[in-house]
Amino acid sequence: MLRWLRGFVLPTAACQDVEPPTRYETLFQKLDRNGDGVVDISELQEGLKSLGIPLGQDAEEKIFTTGDVNKDGKLDFEEFMKYLKDHEKKMKLAFKSLDKNNDGKIEASEIVQSLQILGLTISEQQAELILQSIDADGTMTVDWNEWRDYFLFNPVTDIEEIIHFWKHSTGIDIGDSLTIPDEFTEDEKKSGQWWRQLLAGGVAGAVSRTSTAPLDRLKVMMQVHGSKSAKMNIYGGFQQMVKEGGIRSLWRGNGTNVIKIAPETAVKFWAYEQYKKLLTEEGQKIGTFERFVSGSMAGATAQTFIYPMEVLKTRLAVGKTGQYSGMFDCAKKILKYEGMGAFYKGYVPNLLGIIPYAGIDLAVYELLKSHWLDNFAKDSVNPGVMVLLGCGALSSTCGQLASYPLALVRTRMQAQAMIEKSPQLNMVGLFRRILSKEGLPGLYRGITPNFMKVLPAVGISYVVYENMKQTLGVTQK
Repeated sequence: MLRWLRGFVLPTAACQDVEPPTRYETLFQKLDRNGDGVVDISELQEGLKSLGIPLGQDAEEKIFTTGDVNKDGKLDFEEFMKYLKDHEKKMKLAFKSLDKNNDGKIEASEIVQSLQILGLTISEQQAELILQSIDADGTMTVDWNEWRDYFLFNPVTDIEEIIHFWKHSTGIDIGDSLTIPDEFTEDEKKSGQWWRQLLAGGVAGAVSRTSTAPLDRLKVMMQVHGSKSAKMNIYGGFQQMVKEGGIRSLWRGNGTNVIKIAPETAVKFWAYEQYKKLLTEEGQKIGTFERFVSGSMAGATAQTFIYPMEVLKTRLAVGKTGQYSGMFDCAKKILKYEGMGAFYKGYVPNLLGIIPYAGIDLAVYELLKSHWLDNFAKDSVNPGVMVLLGCGALSSTCGQLASYPLALVRTRMQAQAMIEKSPQLNMVGLFRRILSKEGLPGLYRGITPNFMKVLPAVGISYVVYENMKQTLGVTQK
């Protein structure tokens, strides 16, 4: 990238006083397509594209926001030169912070060391991929000229933003996910990109959950009815639900499942930011362990807040046709006949399930992503969205597999009062009863339809998420 900049050779020491304007003037002339002495955003986009530097709308807008001092929507030469000089100073500071041994070159080991300080662990091979993307002369080291040329028109301002440029991630809600929230940069927070991404994810989650709701209801039915459903297969389960309540009954409880997306997401992201502040000192970068703890605690906080809706979803899914007229009728009847405590039945196993789920999910995700980067990445340090989605689906599946028995016990506790002649047992009592009557397989009832919905949920969620981002004007990194 930016190989064309190698043509702007620095002059000898005797001419250094006049070199910067000459170099800046040459660049400016290449971007000033119509030769009117100013560059507007369309000229900047076309000029950078012709020079092989298509950065995207967001990057070019950032250059204009910073460089257009008089806010006339155009960059004259003085504004252009000032922007590049200021930007080069920031890039010089970033370069020096990575150049640990002060030899004027950045090596792979220095990138690894710098990212470790910031709480990010990468392998030597991954660091070499980063170097390859910047290295213009094939030495596997990056000097100041190569560094400056590479980031000359990339409006990152510090090491944190450079790392964000190197490390792309995506998070999509697929219904059962307790994954750690993605972190937004300060620029994303200031520009309002964060709420657009959350809204896009929320709509994608709603469509995804609705599309896979029949499988979700089948899972709940198999979990709750235990040994009675031992002979129930996928086809028989759907047949039984349709016979009892018609096609519409396959989506019973889905409304509550969709409604809880917004408050759960909002609380999770708010709590995640608060826990990060508590676990890290002022100005300190969050490490992997702190990120895991913050994410787990944020998940627990969000679950505590929306847990009554989880109970309502289960009751509606298990309920028979006509038993409840809707979510509010269900809530009213639970409150009347069972009291407020019923809204938190199964809360303990639900809370305990967050730790193994979040821990395994994060660990497997990072392991899979690192494995791909080490073994399959050729000339890029960005795995790409499909690789990240695949890693996310597999890691979520592993997390669910580890925490599923706790999820099953939670669901049974939520629905115990609806099953005739069923004793009201606590978590330990239910584990003992399931193991004694159904054996170890009893702790995994309903896991087949649960796994069946993962791939379609991810696919549907991704398509809707990408389309929603385009509709809402979320810029690509």
